[in-house]
Amino acid sequence: MMLIRPNSPPASRHRCRRRSESGPAYHLSLAGFFAVTLAVTVASHPWMQRAKVSTEALTAESGTATAPPPIRIETTQAGTIDGSVHARDLARLVARRYRVADGAAGEMVGAVLKETRAHDVDPVLVLAVIAVESHFNPVAASEQGALGLMQVVPRFHMDKLASLGVAALLRPESNIAVGVRILKDALRRGGTDVAAGLQLYNGAVDDGTRAYANRVLDEQKRIERALPGNRNRA
Repeated sequence: MMLIRPNSPPASRHRCRRRSESGPAYHLSLAGFFAVTLAVTVASHPWMQRAKVSTEALTAESGTATAPPPIRIETTQAGTIDGSVHARDLARLVARRYRVADGAAGEMVGAVLKETRAHDVDPVLVLAVIAVESHFNPVAASEQGALGLMQVVPRFHMDKLASLGVAALLRPESNIAVGVRILKDALRRGGTDVAAGLQLYNGAVDDGTRAYANRVLDEQKRIERALPGNRNRA
C-alpha cells in the first residue's frame, strides 16, 4: 500500500485528482462490459431460447424485413399436407399466428402430423382445436381440470393415460397423442357431421347453437386461408 506524504509534490496530488475525475467513466465502462456479458449469457440460455416470442411474428408486426429463422420439425413426417402444403410452412404459420417460439411450433406441428396420419384426422382441424382450447399454451389448465394443448380432462380418459400418467398431458407430444385419439372417437360418434363430433369432444352435446364447433370450424378456415397457396382455393 502506497502512502502519500503530506509534503508530496503537486504532480502526485494532481495525478490522484485526475484518477478520481476519470473514475465515473471507468466504472461506467466496467458496468457496460458486465451488462453486455449478462445479456449475452441470458439470451443464450436454452430456457430463454424456448420461451421467446417468435422472431417472425415480431418482424411481421413491426414491418421489418428479415429472413425467417429455420423451423425444426421433430419428426420424419416433414413432407406435405394434402400434397400441397409443406409442414415447415404450417409450422411457420403457427409460430407467427399464435406467437409460439419457432422450435416449439415445429415440435407441435410435427406431433400433430404424426398423430393425425396415424388416426386419419385432418391436421388443420386439430390445430384449430388446439387454438381454441389453449391458444397453443402447453401448460394451460382449466377450473374443470382440463390440461395441456388439447385440454384433456384426465378423469374421463384414464384408459388412454394408463401408460403415460396424468403429468404427461403437460408435454405437447403426449397431450396431442391423447387428444387426437379422443377427437377421432368423437368424430366417429358424430358420423358425417363434423360439428356434432366437435360438440362431443367439448362435452357440449346439448348446446343447440353449436358455439364450440363453430369457433373451431371458423378457426380452421382462417388457418387454411393463411396457408401458402391456400389449399382450399381449388
